[in-house]
Amino acid sequence: MVNLTDDIKKLLSLTDLVLLDIKHIDDEKCKKLVGKSNKLELDFARYLSANNIPMWIRQVIIPGITDDVQDLLKLKDFISSLKSVQKVEFLPYHNMGKYKWENLGIKYGLNDVRPANDDDIKKAQEIVIGDNPF
Repeated sequence: MVNLTDDIKKLLSLTDLVLLDIKHIDDEKCKKLVGKSNKLELDFARYLSANNIPMWIRQVIIPGITDDVQDLLKLKDFISSLKSVQKVEFLPYHNMGKYKWENLGIKYGLNDVRPANDDDIKKAQEIVIGDNPF
């Protein structure tokens, strides 16, 4: 479980809504994508759910990385296990910030990835949300 301080727990008890980004539902793929495990964010979602704190789950759809059908089904199962999710949003990946990486002299890791389109988002919505009334 997430190690939250008493001050953070108090703040969360007064919070109307948490927007929670899940970078990738698969831990190993998340580590490869962002360099960190997804365990804390998933534990945090469970904490919010256990304490009935409303949340919106958001995920960026990156073609070839976060749009795998099996991963989206795993995301659906995870979200379905939570009781305080009010909305699920899929955000299309874009490369508008690529120049920032280049200006810093850092290799842009998604250089060969195309921006997500409406069909990519629709596919993810159909798989994860379907008829669910989030």
